[in-house]
Amino acid sequence: MTAPVPPGAYGNIDWNEIWKARQERYDASRIAGDTSHDWDRKENAERYSAQSAGEFEKRIRMTLDDLTVNPSTRVLDIGAGPGTLAIPLAPWVKEITAVEPGAGMIAALKERTKREGIRNITCVRKTWEEVDPARDLTGPYDLVIASLSLTMHDIREAVQKMDAVSCGEVCLYWFVDLPFWERMYADLMLPLHGMPYYSGPKADCLWNVLYQAGIYADVRMLPLDKEYRFSSQGEMSAFFRQRFGVTTPEQKEVLERYLSGLLHREGKDVVVSGTSTFAKIRWKKKI
Repeated sequence: MTAPVPPGAYGNIDWNEIWKARQERYDASRIAGDTSHDWDRKENAERYSAQSAGEFEKRIRMTLDDLTVNPSTRVLDIGAGPGTLAIPLAPWVKEITAVEPGAGMIAALKERTKREGIRNITCVRKTWEEVDPARDLTGPYDLVIASLSLTMHDIREAVQKMDAVSCGEVCLYWFVDLPFWERMYADLMLPLHGMPYYSGPKADCLWNVLYQAGIYADVRMLPLDKEYRFSSQGEMSAFFRQRFGVTTPEQKEVLERYLSGLLHREGKDVVVSGTSTFAKIRWKKKI
């Protein structure tokens, strides 16, 4: 890593502060009572794990095929979830340290490793901010991955810690535009709750934070598909009513009208889907 760029040399903009402000505003706009992203809950983790085996398969394969690994590679997977990348990557590398704070996610990951006889994944149940590399990790790592898990408020500190524990390559994957699920929030927050939706920071902000930290990363754009699949329209409606905090008849009418323009049927399934773009942002550690 080279010397950080002085803020004054970049228009007096501190991109880390912009990231913090956008992340805080995003957190504040969340809907009270929406537990669909509570990863301590086992049912949420199992739902996400099931999606990994179906809906996410294309993204997972695309991600893994673009990594350079061998049987001696040591991997750190930050925000590992239920092993979305770690499980299929495990047979190709020496070992993986999976950092994941969600109790449900860790349980799902451990259950799957036991079921599939995988013995080279070690779990650390902490947020990346809580991780003490000297106590919790066995670095340095040949490959550090953080895939769609960059929810840290101080992203500069987070990526510098990733760089510090790497002896090879760091690969970050993050949203470029509004992913489909965020577009739904952006469309519905005002008509449902009378308040605007604020998106979190995206890859443009992340790249600028890296640049100011003296990390000059390569960027590659990739397609990001999202699909919600249900066995009935009633199941779909119940899921989205909880997600968007819908309780009144007026809100239900707004939601149903909105969903009717998005859903389509595939056989007996009701499907709501959309596309967006995410970025692979990578750099090699300068030793």
